[in-house]
Amino acid sequence: MVKDVKFKISNSTKSAVDKSSAVPAREHNKGVGNVRAVERALDILKAFNAKNYSMSASELMHKVNLSRPTLYRLLKTLENNDFISSSSEPLKFRLGPAVAQMAHAWSSAIDLKEIAQPILEDLWNFTGETVVLFQLQGLNRVCIAELASQHALSYKMGVGYKELISVGASGRAILAFTDLIQEFETAPIPTVKNKKLNLKKELELIRQKGYALSQEEVIDGAVAIAAPFFKNTGEIVGAIAVFGPSVRMKKAEIVKHVKHLLEASNKLSISLGASV
Repeated sequence: MVKDVKFKISNSTKSAVDKSSAVPAREHNKGVGNVRAVERALDILKAFNAKNYSMSASELMHKVNLSRPTLYRLLKTLENNDFISSSSEPLKFRLGPAVAQMAHAWSSAIDLKEIAQPILEDLWNFTGETVVLFQLQGLNRVCIAELASQHALSYKMGVGYKELISVGASGRAILAFTDLIQEFETAPIPTVKNKKLNLKKELELIRQKGYALSQEEVIDGAVAIAAPFFKNTGEIVGAIAVFGPSVRMKKAEIVKHVKHLLEASNKLSISLGASV
């Protein structure tokens, strides 16, 4: 028969155990505090965007909901590490060179087609029409990815297809957000359904709506809708387009497709670091 064995812990041993068990708790709490400080610092960095690229401490306080002492302490740490810079009077803060270095490293590793692929697939599944990804190259747009419609009657551009950005919905969806219109002032005026297009007026309308529409302009019987997407600097990168025959792309269908097209282009812009 085995008797119960009782261990007696001396006061010195008990004290040592208590101290050793207390250390992880203190370290844990310290870790939580450090993580919270990191989160607050990241909140400060994320408060800046293309519209709010320079802000005072008061403006930042409203955006990140921090006390003034905490905000200044974090700003000082960020500035010491070149993530924030300050200048002028009254004092204004903006993102520093370390952020630019990180953005350059991130953008250098971007594979546009890989990032866009799931977004294009979702749009293709919804519309059932040909979905194309165009990238701006000089004065042209170039097809770099395409998901062809499975309908018997459909249109394909083909990867590598190139056209001036003054022509077609996908071209003008890009042109509207560049300063390149002067390059086309002496170019032939696009004709839409045998009517000369007022390019400046058309581009202004595209900027207001956020997308472009063309009917039987590039391909007979085809209707295209396109929306631009941007990178983290706010600069235009290209456009996502949906092509289909006019017999299917009626007004009601276009309205439904436009909603999902705009969602897709916004999602791609956000994936590229743009603020939309």
